Amino acid sequence: MPDRSGMEFYIKDQTTGENLQIPVNPSDVKLKYETDDHSETIVNLGEVNIPGKLKLVGVSINSVFPTVGAHYVATKSPHKQATYVKKIKSMQSKNHKVRFVVTKTDISMLMTIASFEYGLENGWADEYAYTLELKQYRKFSYEKKKNPKKRGRSKPAKKRSKPAKKINVGSTVSVNGRLHADSYGKGAGMYEKNAKREVLYIVPGREYPVCVGINGKARGWVKMSEVKRS
Repeated sequence: MPDRSGMEFYIKDQTTGENLQIPVNPSDVKLKYETDDHSETIVNLGEVNIPGKLKLVGVSINSVFPTVGAHYVATKSPHKQATYVKKIKSMQSKNHKVRFVVTKTDISMLMTIASFEYGLENGWADEYAYTLELKQYRKFSYEKKKNPKKRGRSKPAKKRSKPAKKINVGSTVSVNGRLHADSYGKGAGMYEKNAKREVLYIVPGREYPVCVGINGKARGWVKMSEVKRS
């Protein structure tokens, strides 16, 4: 007898086109939306939250694979338990993308099988309990560029200029650039021109990695190219 709720859960293999219906509807399904936020400590302000980009959506399905002939299934043509296990493991091992669909809702999302766990619970051999973890798939593309070798006479090597003096925390520098509230470039503020400042912090890898100030008090964050040793 089909599930009275009328909802049906499907996992459609985007490579083979097979539409696999989950035999027993899970009691609840939740899509997890979260952003890649992070916190940062600002001098004289404290900890602040920096909003990030939306992470991949995840969904967890907890249900069972029943024996053939069980009265509580949601599909009219259920498979054997081993068949469900084999099909899902095949999609996962072959890295097939799947579309997760819940009828009577607007849930229809391209995903991959991130995790699949199954087994017996409470000594009950007539059902395979399982947990299926799906993760949103975002389409992307990239192009690998080759560096063409130049033919012809090689140019004489240019004389190397003297390396710039290394800038460290505590260095006295001359600043020419715009100040920002954090090392990510948030909160653009006033411009500094030939301003004599002290380096308070350096966060490598950030767009504005150098925090400058006066007498230990922060003025703002600037690019490394905007500071020079005095």
